[in-house]
Amino acid sequence: MPHFIKKYSKKAGLSPGSLVHIGEKKIETIRIALINYDREQLLEKDLATIEDALPYRDTSPVTWINVDGLHEIAVIEKMGVHFGIHPLVLEDIVHTGQRPKAENFDDYIYVVLKMLDIDTAADHITAEQVSLVLGPHFLISFQEKEGDVFDNVRQRIRKTRGRIRMSGTDYLAYALMDAVVDHYFEILEKLGEKIEQLEEELLENPTPRILENIHHIKREMIFFRKQVWPLREVLNSLIKDPSDLIQESTHIFLRDVYDHTIQIIDTIESLRDVLSGLSDLYLSTVSNRMNEVMKVLTIIATIFIPLTFIAGIYGMNFEFMPELKWRWSYPVLWILLIVIFSAMLLWFKKRRWL
Repeated sequence: MPHFIKKYSKKAGLSPGSLVHIGEKKIETIRIALINYDREQLLEKDLATIEDALPYRDTSPVTWINVDGLHEIAVIEKMGVHFGIHPLVLEDIVHTGQRPKAENFDDYIYVVLKMLDIDTAADHITAEQVSLVLGPHFLISFQEKEGDVFDNVRQRIRKTRGRIRMSGTDYLAYALMDAVVDHYFEILEKLGEKIEQLEEELLENPTPRILENIHHIKREMIFFRKQVWPLREVLNSLIKDPSDLIQESTHIFLRDVYDHTIQIIDTIESLRDVLSGLSDLYLSTVSNRMNEVMKVLTIIATIFIPLTFIAGIYGMNFEFMPELKWRWSYPVLWILLIVIFSAMLLWFKKRRWL
């Protein structure tokens, strides 16, 4: 259950805007990284304090501030004071159980989405909350820990050419969301390979372990869908709600991410249908096996009923049974039993019961 639900009880009774970190502490010390760039120049450095980023807050080049770690409330509060972020937004940032959403304020746009990955050791999908605060000349990204799917975006920024170096913070926000959504396809590929492998094993030798694996993947698909489904609304609102922070030229790129999100949701639904089909196939296969076993046992029992009847008659210890005195009674009895046995087999094969 913790895979789905965070411990909301920490905030019980607190006033709105109270900053309480809800979630797992995934990094010891908060790390703040800054990338400042335009068409001509690029600056990358790690910051000791958030105050070191203030000189770049309102400059014309794009300033990307990435914060790894959400558990140090004092740092998040300073971030809110220096960049004019509403306390309720800060509350959502440190609350890692947020549903993906987008909120449009006067001076910035707040976006929440989930960065997913597969934990191969634990064999389940992990979700990390990523919060984006998009301002006129700055973009702040909040992550729970170090390590993300944004390396390709950083590499594109480091190149002197490319649309990202000639665009503003809105295009950077698009690039980050696109990187998150593209990684969903990689997870779907891995899950699809697992499902294909389960299908092959199921057809060869259905076992209870396979059924357990099917239910496990179905649970992961439900979790996957829960994280991705609201992203449609997020992208739709960014495209349709007017904002001076998002240029018209960026809308076409956001629509592309929206299309990818719809494709991912459709694929998730298709894989869930396949898993449901595999569950039904397992039950049908086990039921058919049981029917085959019962069929064989029934045929054997049916064949031996007349044989047992005859053997029972001549196994009685009555004194006046003329066949018992006959010299050829024993071989004749065997011939009779074999004839009955063979005749019943031929009849079963003619009726296609064998």
